[in-house]
Amino acid sequence: MRLFSNRKRPVHLGPYPLERLPRLPDPATPVSAEGVKRPKERRSEGSLSVGHALGQYAQMYDRQRTGDVAARAPIPDDGQERADNLKAGLYFLDADMVGCAIVPVEAWIAEPRSDHGFAVAILVAHTRTLNTSRPGDEWIDGTRQQTADLRAAELATITAAFIRNLGFAATAHTPTAFDLDIDLVALQAGLVEQRRGALRAPYHSGGFALAVVSTSMEVTPDGPLARRTVAGSLRSTRGLAWLFGWGGTRAGLKRLNGDHRPLSLGRYPMERIKRVDKPTTLILEDEIKRVPVRAGGFPRAANGDMGPKFKEDVKVFAYKTPQAQSYVEQIGAMVEYQDGLVAEREHPSTFDPSQNADAVKALAHHLGGDMVGICAAPDYAWYSHRGDGTEIDPYHKNAIVILLDQGYETMEGASGDDWVSGAQSMRAYMRGAQIAGVVADHIRSLGYRARSQTNRDSDVLHIPLVLNAGLGELSRIGELVLNPFVGPRFKSVVVTTDMPLTADHPIDFGLQDFCNKCTKCARECPCAAISFGDKVMFNGYEIWKPDVEKCTKYRLGNQKGAACGRCMKTCPFNIEGVLAERAVLWSAIKLPFTRRAIAGLDDRVGNGEINPIKKWWWDLEWKQGRAIKPEKGTNARPLDLNGGRVSSTQKVALYTPDLLPSGDQIGVPVKLQRKEALLRAEQAESPHDARARRRSHRP
Repeated sequence: MRLFSNRKRPVHLGPYPLERLPRLPDPATPVSAEGVKRPKERRSEGSLSVGHALGQYAQMYDRQRTGDVAARAPIPDDGQERADNLKAGLYFLDADMVGCAIVPVEAWIAEPRSDHGFAVAILVAHTRTLNTSRPGDEWIDGTRQQTADLRAAELATITAAFIRNLGFAATAHTPTAFDLDIDLVALQAGLVEQRRGALRAPYHSGGFALAVVSTSMEVTPDGPLARRTVAGSLRSTRGLAWLFGWGGTRAGLKRLNGDHRPLSLGRYPMERIKRVDKPTTLILEDEIKRVPVRAGGFPRAANGDMGPKFKEDVKVFAYKTPQAQSYVEQIGAMVEYQDGLVAEREHPSTFDPSQNADAVKALAHHLGGDMVGICAAPDYAWYSHRGDGTEIDPYHKNAIVILLDQGYETMEGASGDDWVSGAQSMRAYMRGAQIAGVVADHIRSLGYRARSQTNRDSDVLHIPLVLNAGLGELSRIGELVLNPFVGPRFKSVVVTTDMPLTADHPIDFGLQDFCNKCTKCARECPCAAISFGDKVMFNGYEIWKPDVEKCTKYRLGNQKGAACGRCMKTCPFNIEGVLAERAVLWSAIKLPFTRRAIAGLDDRVGNGEINPIKKWWWDLEWKQGRAIKPEKGTNARPLDLNGGRVSSTQKVALYTPDLLPSGDQIGVPVKLQRKEALLRAEQAESPHDARARRRSHRP
């Protein structure tokens, strides 16, 4: 939990105050990396190490180091603006430190030497360790360097692809595939420094991974770090500002960053949230009808149900920026790793469900997951048919649910439905696919079946599993579970498995009452798809049911942005997480009488408005294989305090299971029956009546 907000800190400066460090006056001053050593990982790898599951992803990134260069994009000529953009993009991808450099000729170790004159250096720190042994250590120990190397390779590969999409040559140099001296370039960029023959990262005492992107794009270099005196070091890297995180930087006091917490718990104190036996919304399991993948909004558009325009839009809606395009190859390449062979015997260390659960959570957090929960995988959570029409027979009994924060800083600078929205989603889906793939692979190596269920290829519906795993409550947004610490600002990935695991309980933090009193997401929805009204029963669930048709069509057809996350942007639970906000969050959870006032206060303090300091990306549209200026402009919405005026005339269509296409209607357009769906909404049973009906039928 941070003490100070970073709302006034530009994204390109990153979480560490590197701008406070003195640098050599000439950024081209030659430095030497000869004989220097990197800090080594303290713990050794054991027989149950997850290392075996990491290599295939590293090889995947190494295969994507280079590629075709697109036509030149309309971006600024200023080298500083370019450097700031690339840095911010890497911090958006969770780099710990980033620096730019002029590439010294002597840095090239491969022939022929490249003509790339500039570089972006990337540092990823090792995950934390505690002095005492914890569940999951036997899986994680000895792999911190390998895991950091994998993340650095991912970030370098994506950034190189992005630069090529802008029309400049770029190559990723990863820890396992490189054409230049990565350490030397990192020194030249002032990302690391030499201390007593070893490489050291300022503000960070542990190990780290390095990667580099070399490019023909001219960027303003940062320059090597200057030698600091003892007094200068105390002021810049050991002063009170650093210790307490003044200015919104990462604090030097580990407790403020959550570094004292075991990996199995993660950084968010979910253990403090009230646990209950059942979700806070009514679920009539025996009344739920399983639905096919084909029945989802986007598959319906892809199969022509919404007409030819939306059939074309669905192919590009989330990837129509050069940034999101740089994630496409990775997301697709990871599908083949979602399942695999299972070890012949169950490892004897895996017979304790509670120990397994803690170890799995620790591993998922170590790999980059933000929150993890576990639940049973009930039959109703499985699709009835896959996207190709084949039937699904539920095949695993448990589910590991992992949440990926889409990033508060970038959400702050966005309108929610502008050109970065699609990239926010795809970044989380891409990272989630990698994390879940590694977790599933490791579980299979221990003798249990396991499959990652990703946005590209999932046999399960994620919403009921996120709910049952105790990671949130159903919200007014509708088909979205809201978390107390990051609100709706996340994407999920799931691993289904037969490994014995102790399930988590659902949670209750008062959200049903809060959402009853707050209609901000409905008011701010650009297409009035979120209900202002009361909850209804839909396919066995008590839910504020959104108009899926309206939502899908807006996200697909949005001409001033890529996709949409306006509801996430404007929700009062979309918070930064600093101390002052945690106090308000405590009040919203513990004191029901304050909830209406808190919902109103959220508007008065301007939460949900665009913070221009956090606007770091260029508004660019990817069209016909190149980046161009958006033809229709860019959404830049302020809060719409009068948006509730449509509440009295709003009509929400409910496409009940009998109005949906069957699982085998693949490639055959099935027209939407909107008039009938509107009638179903009028006839929908209330949760009160459903409870009364069930009570009257009890023996």
